[in-house]
Amino acid sequence: MGITREVLLWGSRNQWLADQLTSRDFTRRAVERFMPGEEMNAGIDATESLRQNQITTILTLLGENVTAAAEADAVVQHYLQLLERIREMAFETDISLKPTQLGLDLDFEETYGRYETLVRRAAQLSRTVAIDMEDSSYVDQTIDLYRRLRADNTNLALCLQSYLYRTTSDLVTLLPLAPTIRLVKGAYKEPRQIAYRRKKDVDDNFLRLTDTLLQEVKSGTGTKVFFGTHDPRIIYEVIARADRLGLPKDAYEFQLLYGIQRELQMRLAAEGYRVRVLISYGASWFPWYMRRLAERPANVLFLLRNLLAN
Repeated sequence: MGITREVLLWGSRNQWLADQLTSRDFTRRAVERFMPGEEMNAGIDATESLRQNQITTILTLLGENVTAAAEADAVVQHYLQLLERIREMAFETDISLKPTQLGLDLDFEETYGRYETLVRRAAQLSRTVAIDMEDSSYVDQTIDLYRRLRADNTNLALCLQSYLYRTTSDLVTLLPLAPTIRLVKGAYKEPRQIAYRRKKDVDDNFLRLTDTLLQEVKSGTGTKVFFGTHDPRIIYEVIARADRLGLPKDAYEFQLLYGIQRELQMRLAAEGYRVRVLISYGASWFPWYMRRLAERPANVLFLLRNLLAN
């Protein structure tokens, strides 16, 4: 197609492109494949639908890089309301959010305090808060946030990305905390000096990290692992490696995005594996959507045909 992953990731930060695409009906129709809607109720309704198939969820309000403390405080209030809805519906639903959505670009200590408010409320409801990972410039601060919060809270997960060279050493330093890790491949534009560029290299590192994490689970240290991938080959390789260690099906969890590999989600759940679907909603969907397109560039053909026709 001539449109590379790098171009799509560049586009995720291009305001002109965002203005052009977000106002188009065809773009919004395309986005519906990956998110049920922009309002909280859309995420709640999708969760109820998935519950009927024994699939749990994790909800996230889209947004990042807030520019004012009041915006970050409003995000906290939104998630507190969401947690209350989760309680009312008796959902086995967790929440996930990015540090810059809670003000990391503005003040580290205030960001920590906002996370702490949400983690403590979630703990009262036996729910987990996942700290999402953003681009490489935020890794150190995000890990620092997790370390501080983990000292007093166990209902906390941290996302790590297999395309970064540093992730192997980061994981080694985190293991003494008995962490809960959400392992993903990574979806940001990173220089080749710090990140694998070939899919095979990213996949190989994902599986090396998988071996380390599964061995920790086997050892009974308290480490937990969630695998965030839609690649059937990787998923069944994870299962094979867990089976060789004698781990039961509920010793780990697969986390897939809403609308992607739906048949695989259903099949894994029917086979007895733990499956959790990440449901995103909200008005700030453009950067997130472009990163989803970068994971599967063939989807761009639809957008280009419609853009040229309008």
